[in-house]
Amino acid sequence: MILGIDTSIGTAVAIIADDGAVLAEIVSADARGHAEVIGDLIVGALVEVRRRTGADARIAAVAAGMGPGPFTGLRVGIAAANAFAVGRGVPLVPVASHDAAALARVTRLAAPSGAASVGAAPVEGEPVAIVTDARRRELAVSVYRVEGGLPVRIEGPRLVERASTELLDLFGEPASALPETTAISAVALARIALARLRAGEPLGELEPLYLRAPDVTLPATPKKVGS
Repeated sequence: MILGIDTSIGTAVAIIADDGAVLAEIVSADARGHAEVIGDLIVGALVEVRRRTGADARIAAVAAGMGPGPFTGLRVGIAAANAFAVGRGVPLVPVASHDAAALARVTRLAAPSGAASVGAAPVEGEPVAIVTDARRRELAVSVYRVEGGLPVRIEGPRLVERASTELLDLFGEPASALPETTAISAVALARIALARLRAGEPLGELEPLYLRAPDVTLPATPKKVGS
């Protein structure tokens, strides 16, 4: 079984079987309450697996969503995924959250509870844009091409101003007019990790794709403190 955890938008947790079947999926749409719900969602997913199978979940690996996403939100999910993987002694597989969204779009995976399905299923060779809100009048955009029925990332993720027209030539619409992804599928995240493990691919570095640097930074020089 693979446990998938993503906190790049809301908070999503899922557990899939070795054949990719969904055993549990729990989602919180709150874009700011990651730390408050992540533990309950993981426990809830484990309980759901036991309810459905009659046995404790035998997690073989953990997939962690790497974003793009806000600094604090991503840290919560990645820390939770890392702690679970270390505690169970299983591999931690970092996966770009936009990659999971692209897989869900191309394979028409059901949208997480509370999220609308985005666009029609793309066809072979067609470009696919995954667009998520980056706040501050910006969007995070990744571009994929469908190859062999699966999405292959060819550009991004990167920040694009909502007013920008730079994607007009490729999609016939500016980024602001493209369908926006409002939730990441932890099921798709886990399925990507499962495919990589089966293929024996390198797990990759645990490098979060932050939308931008944190607002709070350390001063360049120590602050003077009076006696």
